[in-house]
Amino acid sequence: MPALRYLVVCLLLSGPLFGQSRTATSKTVLSARKGLQQPVEVIRDRWGVNHIYAKNEHDLFYTQGYLAAKDRLFQLEMWRRQATGTVAELLGPQEVKRDIGTRLFRFRGNLNQELLHYHPHGPQIVGAFVEGINAYVTEITKTPEKLPFEFRVLNMTPGLWTPEVVVSRHQGLLGNVREELKYGRLVSLIGADKVRELNWFHPVANPTQPDLTLRVDGTQLFQPILDLYEAFRLPLKYQGRLAKADEDEAALTPGANGNTDEIDRWFEIEKQYTGSNNWVISGDKSVSGYPMLANDPHRSQSTPSLRYWAHLNAPGWNVIGAGEPTLPGISIGHNDYGAWGLTIFETDNEDLYVYETNPANPNQYRYKGQWVSMRVLTETIPVKGAQAVTATLKYTRHGPVVYGDTKNHRAYAVRAAWLETGCAPYLASLRMNQSRSWAEFRQACSYSRIPGENMIWAERPSATKPGTIGWQAVGLSPIRKNFSGLVPVPGDGRYEWGGYLPIQQLPNKLNPPEGYVVTANNNLTPVDFPHRNAIGWTWASPNRADRIEEVLNDGKRKNLVDFMALQADYLSLTARTLVPLLQNLSSPEGRTEQAIGYLRKWDFRLDPSSVAASIYVAWAGQLKQALARQTIPEKARPYLTSLPTKRVIDWLVTPGLMPGSSGDPVAYRDSLLLATLDKAVAELDNRLGNDMDEWQYGQRRNKHILITHPLSDMVDKAMRDKINLGPVARGGYGETVNATANDLNQTHGATFRILIDTEDWDKTLGINSPGQSGDPDSPHYRDLFPIWAENGYFPVFFSKDKIKAVAEQTTILK
Repeated sequence: MPALRYLVVCLLLSGPLFGQSRTATSKTVLSARKGLQQPVEVIRDRWGVNHIYAKNEHDLFYTQGYLAAKDRLFQLEMWRRQATGTVAELLGPQEVKRDIGTRLFRFRGNLNQELLHYHPHGPQIVGAFVEGINAYVTEITKTPEKLPFEFRVLNMTPGLWTPEVVVSRHQGLLGNVREELKYGRLVSLIGADKVRELNWFHPVANPTQPDLTLRVDGTQLFQPILDLYEAFRLPLKYQGRLAKADEDEAALTPGANGNTDEIDRWFEIEKQYTGSNNWVISGDKSVSGYPMLANDPHRSQSTPSLRYWAHLNAPGWNVIGAGEPTLPGISIGHNDYGAWGLTIFETDNEDLYVYETNPANPNQYRYKGQWVSMRVLTETIPVKGAQAVTATLKYTRHGPVVYGDTKNHRAYAVRAAWLETGCAPYLASLRMNQSRSWAEFRQACSYSRIPGENMIWAERPSATKPGTIGWQAVGLSPIRKNFSGLVPVPGDGRYEWGGYLPIQQLPNKLNPPEGYVVTANNNLTPVDFPHRNAIGWTWASPNRADRIEEVLNDGKRKNLVDFMALQADYLSLTARTLVPLLQNLSSPEGRTEQAIGYLRKWDFRLDPSSVAASIYVAWAGQLKQALARQTIPEKARPYLTSLPTKRVIDWLVTPGLMPGSSGDPVAYRDSLLLATLDKAVAELDNRLGNDMDEWQYGQRRNKHILITHPLSDMVDKAMRDKINLGPVARGGYGETVNATANDLNQTHGATFRILIDTEDWDKTLGINSPGQSGDPDSPHYRDLFPIWAENGYFPVFFSKDKIKAVAEQTTILK
């Protein structure tokens, strides 16, 4: 852990806190807040977190919406446009397909029933939140010169919200329909056995699992079937460039066949690196004797952050943590009774159905031997600089039709469980926010349908009950009785869902004997789990979870400093397995032998200052590419661009298992290790120069982070300097606990972190990079970035006296 990080934390936890140089606390009264029933006090602390004290529930969520709009107005406006399918109205014809996809997949159920799912007061809470957003929008549009710079650049003004915007699913972590189509194509090309061999489906009870039998014509799957689905899921484009693109992504590092396009690459990166770590320990394993919890979700690095801290206090509510600024409530945090966190749990809530259509009427499909008419809707999409487009939206009994193949008389529809009532991502957190016990928390979890999550709970002990820790997997999981859900199936009625698995029947634990729960997107499901086809078959590598468990099992009681070190941990278990394979090898190439020398003395930590870390990461990349070229048939490479780490390790440690290996497998393996290390050294020579001592891992030409604002290309240099962040050196990679993705410019990882010791809620630590505000004119736009870059935290106070001591501004809303 860098010394500066220790310094930052020590400063935060003593008296003179980060941000001391800012102006003294100011007090403001903002009157005529139309819609408020009683005055609301807002204390904004030095790190930009709003602590909201309201006298009733309506005003609490009204103020949360109002302040979120004030801090993140452009982010909220683009969310609104994506949710309503009106992006083309702002950005022109390039976004028409997105708007069609959005409208095709819009939730069209009963809105009141939908809102009641999330909380008994759901309609009132969401209504108040929307009122607050609209109050700020109405207020700021009276002085358009005060709008954030993005509105001036794009010549736009923000629009008003409705509850329908809040419950949009467009940016949720959804299902696996793209993987289904990919597996269907691969089975058609190389067969089911080869697909199972090259992927890592688990847990499996026998070698024939999962069932990949293709019951549709595989040759017809190589069409742009999911174009509309992909269009509304992609990040926004400005001037035709993906908003999250950086200089590395723009280069579009090719896959094994050199043809990986921008869209596929974005989805692959998002799938690979979107994840999280969380863990909870009992009081028997903590220094304080109280349960402790840690959570760090890994999402796209961007400005502004996806997460937004808030403290909500009103009768019946006292909760602090972070959610998304577009949603009321807190999705990760704590109240007076317990703390909770989340990571992705793989549920399979999407299927691709293939229909025979009527040659005489393409709007009819065969179902159970009869022609059934699709439901057809039309909507008008306004387009900037062009005529409005009329979109024809078609639906089968299973879901939206994403593609029609008139030549072969086929139609393709996505059955998406998340179009059911109650599937707005994270909104069911409202029930968790008021949970007072494990039983209440677990009951609240039963309403959490999207995304699939590992929910963990740490309950503060009281005079009447001991501390409790627990884990409950959540997610809407369709029961498939006669198919796996991993390849497309006919939509003729033979492959139906048998309802949904009750959430409390998903895996769970209460006070496990080992004294902890660790989840890091790895498999935690036993082989004999009933309803196997209701949950996922592909999971993250277990390396992060294994490393966390290793540290928690070291026999030492843990405190918050230990948790900080673990969230920042850069040790690579894969390196610890692979590097010893070089121990007894030598290379005739002097530079390669020099590199081996660095690796032999290495501690397997991907620290920014480490030269060996640079060599290892470049070598591991070359190894993976070489094995992919050897084992993935050429015709399959457009659809399978890389191998799971599990396969790479198994084949290298036990080379006789490697597909296609012949002769002496150990000799072949050893020659491969050296040949790929030769290439890695040449790669680093080219990028970092000939002096190996200058190959430190973390540097601008190697592992770093540069966050580029999506409108960076549309402003002058002075503004670019103001809105972009970095570069700063980074460490780690995609499979260290401190997960920083495998790109040289870190694209994903933890921007939000929280550490909680239930002994004292005021001991909570947190971070949110780059800052709480999305407005570059705010001091809270980038103030947390340097703390985050050193893996540091700020104190997240809960008691009002402590909050007042670090107040930057107090505002009374009337």
